[in-house]
Amino acid sequence: MSDWNTKELIEADKQFVWHPFTDMREWCAAEHEPLVLVEGRGALLCDSRGREYIDGNSSIWTNIHGHNHPHINAAICRQLDLVAHTSFLGFTNPAAIELARAILALFSSTPLYRVFFSDDGSTGIEVALRVADQYWQLRRSKRHRFIAFRSGYHGDTAGAASLGAAAMFQTRSPRWDFPTMQVPDINALEALAPGEIAKIAAVVIEPLIQGAAGMRLWPSGTLRAVRDWCSRTDTLLIVDEVMTGFGRTGRMFACEHEGVTPDMMVLGKGLTGGYLPLAITLISEKLFSAFDGSVADGKALAYGHSYTGNALGCAAAKASLEVFENEGVLEALQSKIRYLSSALASLKGLPGVKEVRQCGFIAGIETVRTEMAAAVCIEARRHGLLTRPIRNVVVLMPPLCITMAQLSKAVEALRASITEVSRSSNGFARKNVEEITA
Repeated sequence: MSDWNTKELIEADKQFVWHPFTDMREWCAAEHEPLVLVEGRGALLCDSRGREYIDGNSSIWTNIHGHNHPHINAAICRQLDLVAHTSFLGFTNPAAIELARAILALFSSTPLYRVFFSDDGSTGIEVALRVADQYWQLRRSKRHRFIAFRSGYHGDTAGAASLGAAAMFQTRSPRWDFPTMQVPDINALEALAPGEIAKIAAVVIEPLIQGAAGMRLWPSGTLRAVRDWCSRTDTLLIVDEVMTGFGRTGRMFACEHEGVTPDMMVLGKGLTGGYLPLAITLISEKLFSAFDGSVADGKALAYGHSYTGNALGCAAAKASLEVFENEGVLEALQSKIRYLSSALASLKGLPGVKEVRQCGFIAGIETVRTEMAAAVCIEARRHGLLTRPIRNVVVLMPPLCITMAQLSKAVEALRASITEVSRSSNGFARKNVEEITA
């Protein structure tokens, strides 16, 4: 039995809360009852009415080891007994120091040399853009433009949004962004004239797979080809591993698949295991060494946040890294990836399914229409699965800790939901009031 007053909670939500990427008129409609999620354990979530669901999108791609993991819980509690947060401007703290050392140990054979803390993936990208822009200024270079890839998504803060989200969601403002050129592929990079290349500060890419584009896979070798182009043209490479980092592709980081080391790498989402907002921008020694002075003389990075280096977030992230090692997470994941590949194959012939895409433990089921994908996600709730669509693509990206039985149930829930929606005469008319989100 649940002790939550669901009716009262929903009434208060509709009266006081504004949700992201949401048609609030439909959200607040009297007939709409949103799920109120109140509890989680492992790969499962429970709502205020006592119904249980598999967390099929890892709570917007953040949760790695499951909800309420005892090791991460304990690390947060230990830190909470000391202090929750202290300023990182002019001070430091053990949790941030220890996390920085542990993260960089994963890159000990690369030039990645320093970490800059921020709050989430978008602000982590913002850091990378600012570092790149100021780096070239310090070198008295005219390089000031950025290259992003068409359909890429790197966040919603002003600079990050200029790389793709502003155009994707038609919210571009001409007053606050970085000058950006969008290209479709590596061939477009190779075709750039020397005069254009001379203005490029950095290339930004999501490695192996574009998330908000609908889980679209890059052709094999793309990341390596982009790295080689950047090296030949003395252009910086920024890799956005916010979604792909921490085991999602089957390795700790997607860059490992093609043996690529960027000049900067951005980590977020799963960094704390899905517990707390925290991001890291990893920066090469070459870049860091250029910032050798004060803010007053223009040689220090004049950027930061109130919660930079937050101790609770850093403690959670360090504990998450320890779970990877203590529980052999990546080793155990390989059989789950193989099983998921086999299970997804059975969805390919279903009515209304155009394509099924997979990269490690990330999957996207492309349907014939956006309305169908939204309807499938709503129907899946009846079968005990929570996930969200990206336009006409249904995403399946569960926590890495999901059991084989739960994984089988998740795919079966999608099969049943796709079948039901495609069969229903009004299936395409059903609309999810929560709009597209990454």
